[in-house]
Amino acid sequence: MGEPVDLAATAAEYLSDGETVLVGVGAPGKAATLAQRSHAPNLTLVYESGAIGSVPARPPLSIGDPTLFAGALAAMSVSDTFAYVIEGGLIDTAFVGAAEIDRRARLNSTVIGDYASPKVRLPGSGGACEIVAYARRTLVLSPLQRRRFPERLNFVTSAPPPSVEVVVVTDRCVFRRPPGGDELLLDRLLGGTTVEEVQAEVGWQLTLSDSLAGEVAGRA
Repeated sequence: MGEPVDLAATAAEYLSDGETVLVGVGAPGKAATLAQRSHAPNLTLVYESGAIGSVPARPPLSIGDPTLFAGALAAMSVSDTFAYVIEGGLIDTAFVGAAEIDRRARLNSTVIGDYASPKVRLPGSGGACEIVAYARRTLVLSPLQRRRFPERLNFVTSAPPPSVEVVVVTDRCVFRRPPGGDELLLDRLLGGTTVEEVQAEVGWQLTLSDSLAGEVAGRA
């Protein structure tokens, strides 16, 4: 089996200089600061706690971490951040995580099991529902594990609009739903992973992007 790669380093490649990115906590924060310090110094990082144009000295522990506000361009209230920045359409990329992702690029960060009596109560939506709905693109981080890519979600927390691109970066591959597409396509293999190995960790029949299909055919 192929070797897993560093999630943050791979995800950082998908952030471009000059973008405005709404950054979730955890791995997205690590990847965003890595991109900002390497190839995208003009990346504008926005956190739902109100830090606008953040330049963290270290990866933040949470959206309320003081490091987000040191050197930031502005500090806004949460309500103003949502009303004027997020729902105002100023976010290029929503950079989030999820516990589950399905074929249609919908995300679950709410519960595993029945909503009223769940097996696992997850952190919840926070602002993810609105953030994903209003951004021009969604970038998701997740390890490639069968339980994270089920045939059917336990709960739909966020659903990126069909008109926007969705990129899902895992430690073994990258999925992409092109603008106007209706499902995630397997777009890139990482660390020597094969299509068959990815399929074993996904709850639906994979479709390859044209570029990856040509690459795989060329190896045959």
